[in-house]
Amino acid sequence: MDNTAKSAPAVQSAGFAFVQELAASLSAGPIRLPSFPDVALRVQQVLADDSVSTEMVVRVVGAEPMLAARVVSLANSAAMNPSSTQVADLRTAVSRMGFDSLRAAAVSFAMAQLNSRHEYANIEEQLTRNWLDSVTFASTACVVARRSGRMSADTALFAALVAGVGKVYILTRASHHPELFADPGAYQAIVQEWHINIARALLESWHVADDVIEAVQAYQHRNEETRPGPPLADVLACAALINQHRDAPELLAAALPAARSAQRLGLANAVPGAMLADAANELATLHAALGR
Repeated sequence: MDNTAKSAPAVQSAGFAFVQELAASLSAGPIRLPSFPDVALRVQQVLADDSVSTEMVVRVVGAEPMLAARVVSLANSAAMNPSSTQVADLRTAVSRMGFDSLRAAAVSFAMAQLNSRHEYANIEEQLTRNWLDSVTFASTACVVARRSGRMSADTALFAALVAGVGKVYILTRASHHPELFADPGAYQAIVQEWHINIARALLESWHVADDVIEAVQAYQHRNEETRPGPPLADVLACAALINQHRDAPELLAAALPAARSAQRLGLANAVPGAMLADAANELATLHAALGR
């Protein structure tokens, strides 16, 4: 009997057991991204209160020197500091950035910490790829939001950045079951089936705004949906379509006019080359700002 024949049933069994594990974790109540730093979680929770004081935000962010340094660096980046006026103190940095950018900085910090943990050395490459995909998605969502004029680019950036947290959760859990990676197709099928519901559970536990949660859950189907809906979901859907064809402008030129999300956002006749160029520039700026 060849090795493939012997391993297939084992991989299928491992996959079934893993799906049961995911189902159990969701039904058990609030879930947490493994090794997600407490300070990053606290930032999300504090910023969920629109009436929170700057003093409280500064106190929470300042509790972790590495996060505080990242926030000051981000506030001084080209993305946040078009006037080139440098700030040195955390309070001024927090005031300059706004809540959605602070949320994004906290997520960036958390993912960097996750990537550096020894226990995830076997999935470091996949974690890095997931993060790069998230940043690319976020940069494109910024461009779509700005061009449509329907919503804040910062909100679109944050929503796109956290849209993939369910995939990160699954990956960190799967790292303890390496046999799952023996069949990439089967593993990706698990990811596609489960990551959105897991992302919703995680974002709810972080007290993220309902409009962001609903957009993350809905955006993958917005290009087939004919009814009006939240513009944030359409922004994410349009950004996902652009990313899908980022290396083939001619295919994007054919896909945009037919995309329901692009139609609703008034971008069906946008020039694909210009949008891709804007997205590439935004990506470079975002990479520099997030320090990844």
